[in-house]
Amino acid sequence: MAQLKQMVEKVRSKNAGPFWITIDVFCNQDGSFDAVSACLTQEAVSPIYGVAPEDVLRFELRDLEVIKLSFPRPQIQGTREDRDMHGAAFACILEEMEVTPA
Repeated sequence: MAQLKQMVEKVRSKNAGPFWITIDVFCNQDGSFDAVSACLTQEAVSPIYGVAPEDVLRFELRDLEVIKLSFPRPQIQGTREDRDMHGAAFACILEEMEVTPA
């Protein structure tokens, strides 16, 4: 097992409006896309962020070797409870996910 950050080029997160977060996982050019893609399912990602699997939108951009995940923010951006105004820290959580290398 390895952490996701060891298998990919970059993981970044940002707001997708005040109600959603989007995470982009940029895979290496070494053929790790299929292994990473198999691990980043809605069912695997949803408990990490405390959302239902059906609320996780997942897109594979195979030509770019990118996997995009979007889900509702736990707090609306800019409210008193929001501790990450730009949504940048969500990537750090996913980087530590354990994945199986190909």
